[in-house]
Amino acid sequence: MSTLSATALGATPYAAGLRLQEALVRSRVAARAAGVTDGDWLLFPDHPPVLTVGRSPSPGNLRAGPEALAARGIEIHEVARGGDITWHGPGQLVGYPIVDLTARGRDLHRYLRDIEESLIRALATFSIDAARDPGRTGVWVAGEKIASIGVAVRQWVGYHGFALNVQPDLEFFKLIHPCGLHGIHMTSIAKLKGSEGPRFEEVRVAVARAFADTFGYGEVRWTDPETAWVTAGETRPKATEAAHPHAA
Repeated sequence: MSTLSATALGATPYAAGLRLQEALVRSRVAARAAGVTDGDWLLFPDHPPVLTVGRSPSPGNLRAGPEALAARGIEIHEVARGGDITWHGPGQLVGYPIVDLTARGRDLHRYLRDIEESLIRALATFSIDAARDPGRTGVWVAGEKIASIGVAVRQWVGYHGFALNVQPDLEFFKLIHPCGLHGIHMTSIAKLKGSEGPRFEEVRVAVARAFADTFGYGEVRWTDPETAWVTAGETRPKATEAAHPHAA
């Protein structure tokens, strides 16, 4: 059984996180061509507040003007993943799986459902009853969305991924129609569990374990961020941003 390498990248500008993903995709494609079966990754960056727009945007889903975004220090990035507009930032667990889909039947639909299943299983460890909503990608709790998913595939290696609301400021989501869905409400682990909620790091570990179980990896191997950058053949950016204020 193969091994899943996981790493908590720490504070990572969005553009740097995308550069790392793309480099690891190239590395994974090359390794597969050489007959290497291991090499999948699960990256956990801590992004500053940012809006990302996928390949399928609809007009009007950004509800704030440039001045309001600038006042909050929020960047906008157009990216190659599926889906519409979403927000990333402090208190949100962002996960980027770099996964060889040739070993999984090249089934993108199944891949999305398995990511959902991973998050549902992880939330169950904290006694949160999460579920799918047929026809709408993501994870939901009692009609409110707790996790968004948007992926891309290059040479049958998946990248981009998911965003699970652990303890973000949910007011940020009022700047957009999340994922292009009008009238929905976002929720978080902190909103659901209050003071009984798990620490951010506990959620990260639970998600990595659930992802490995769902996808059939033999183990999760935690590495330091530098290892991910070296594997990608890239130079790690200098830490110019403060750590995000999620619970220790």
